[in-house]
Amino acid sequence: MKQVAPLRYDVIFKKAFSHPALFTAIAKDFLGIQLEIDKVEHDKTFIPSVGNVATKFDLFAQDNKNRVIVEVQHARYSDTYERFVYYQCAAMAETIISSNNYSFPMTVKTIVFFTGKNTPSPDSGILVHDFEPRDFVTGKLLDNIYQHKHQLIFVYTHDFADTPEPCREWMEAIHDSLDEKVNENNYTNPAIQELFTVIEKDKITPEERARMKDEYNQADVEKLSFKKGKDAGLKEGEEKGEENGMKKAARNLKALGTLTVEQIANVTGLTLEMVKAL
Repeated sequence: MKQVAPLRYDVIFKKAFSHPALFTAIAKDFLGIQLEIDKVEHDKTFIPSVGNVATKFDLFAQDNKNRVIVEVQHARYSDTYERFVYYQCAAMAETIISSNNYSFPMTVKTIVFFTGKNTPSPDSGILVHDFEPRDFVTGKLLDNIYQHKHQLIFVYTHDFADTPEPCREWMEAIHDSLDEKVNENNYTNPAIQELFTVIEKDKITPEERARMKDEYNQADVEKLSFKKGKDAGLKEGEEKGEENGMKKAARNLKALGTLTVEQIANVTGLTLEMVKAL
């Protein structure tokens, strides 16, 4: 067994896949394209920004034909599906040269890896958002309109059962790293063997360990905030339900006409003004 740093952490994922060889390998296996790159940028931003919200991509690479963006997220409650659609669209729009030509000069593909969320699909841990037109009536894909086949792909790494090779082995390897130890003998892909070497615990720097700790603490804060918000919502719902029940009882008592509004307020716990308003 090899001791590794978990790929749930942004800093570790970037450490691994900022290597052009590993980035190229995962892009080939998930996207079916062979990138010709010699560098991978991280925390990539567009200057000037596209749209009203500035985007920052975890990992970014492109050659003369393809732009590939990789995001890794670990069960961040603040993230939404629309955020990544926005990122994808911003990356697509940024390639347009001028208003004289709206043709896309390259294909834009984004992969988002989730290491702590369940897939919303009952059938697969990989979801694909295609930017391709279909016939309104028949649903038939019209593949002769756009030259470039843009895609936004969501990968839920722990739902790798029944996933076709070679995607499954990458998903399993990422998920396997989360408990900080992996059995290299379970993997045949040489790129995955190299991945485990890069993220080996002994090769993690003190700075990277500090950033892992910061990410861990931030995740705890987000989980706590989510729980507090959920609990507050449930409490408010219970209180609203109890109040509605008391209002119904007060209405019935008023209809009987045997008690004064002051007595009804005292029995139900409602204010005098609330009882009068019913």
